Amino acid sequence: MEQVDVVIVGAGPSGIATSACLNRLKISNIVIEREDCYASLWKKRSYDRLKLHLAKQYCQLPHMPFPKGTPTFVPKNDFIRYMDSYVARFQVSPLLNRHVESSFYDDNISKWSVVVKNMVTESYEVYFAKFLVVATGENNYGYIPPIEGLDTFRGKVIHSSQYDCGKCYTDKSVLVVGAGNSGMEIAFDLSNWGANTSIVARSPVHLLSENIVKLGMFLLKFMPIKIVDAIVSALGRLKHGNLSEYGLQTPNKGPFFLKATTGRSPTIDVGSVAKIKSAEIKVFPSITNVQENCVEFENRKTRCFDAIIFATGYKSTVRNWLKGGEDLFNEDGMPRQRLPNEYWKGKSGIYCAGFSSRGLLGISQDAQNIAQDISFQMTMLNGGTK
Repeated sequence: MEQVDVVIVGAGPSGIATSACLNRLKISNIVIEREDCYASLWKKRSYDRLKLHLAKQYCQLPHMPFPKGTPTFVPKNDFIRYMDSYVARFQVSPLLNRHVESSFYDDNISKWSVVVKNMVTESYEVYFAKFLVVATGENNYGYIPPIEGLDTFRGKVIHSSQYDCGKCYTDKSVLVVGAGNSGMEIAFDLSNWGANTSIVARSPVHLLSENIVKLGMFLLKFMPIKIVDAIVSALGRLKHGNLSEYGLQTPNKGPFFLKATTGRSPTIDVGSVAKIKSAEIKVFPSITNVQENCVEFENRKTRCFDAIIFATGYKSTVRNWLKGGEDLFNEDGMPRQRLPNEYWKGKSGIYCAGFSSRGLLGISQDAQNIAQDISFQMTMLNGGTK
């Protein structure tokens, strides 16, 4: 049994950044992580060619810019090295191999009780804290949507978080489900490795280049989102032409409006569009059913595949272990509020980091807001002196 000012659940970028900000303010905290390393999504469950989809100035964590010479769009391994340096610099020490069994607010002592199972020793640990930060984020559990007959598929079925590279798929027929950033990049990688690649575009998508997105992020500092969306959409059409004839529809709303209101990012083209136009990557609508190795689509076409890779996002698992906190989280384990509201703060000292659907920029802002608010609350509790 241990008492601490703050318990942070999750040692991804959200938890690490929050701990770093608290450490700078000399507020005691413990970071609990179920995996055997911090930043496990980056270190263990991301594909080799992954890189940050926004320019580095929008992806740095609080109080530490990327080193000089870092590419504008940071590759996976460079970001991992940055995280390692960040953890060392701010003396963040996560407790690894800890699975949170439950957490609840104990009114009798006005503290959060966090029950943790140590996966190495098989023993249980209990932590008490005045404040609880849920930093498991949105990308917590790989989601595969229910599809009729998927359990009959005789080939390989994986989530994109299990994909490394396309080497083992050479000469195989592979279907990627999802035309977001991960889906398009995996399809491109598979095609480069000689796989017969197809992709399912389940919904309309904005396809833009890295530089167009970078320009849009810059213009947002000076112009309304509606004007920026008009500019970047026009540049996207100029670069790629009308993609609807290839099976890719464009949303009615602009890319940055959708990002702000739904959290869905525009898809950055890494070379997939050219391959789609040349028919190296084939585009299909949503899947209606699967029968063994054959997949039927909404256009009633049927194709057979050796593997299906689902780039269909993630789900929150907060509700599996958090008892209470209904004012902060809905039944899906996501914040009830969105910007400009204080979506990151609930009652009784509970906070969430990394749930804003704004990537690393949102994570950085969450961490700083939470640390500053906790510092203020502790000052008030101590009669004006922390």
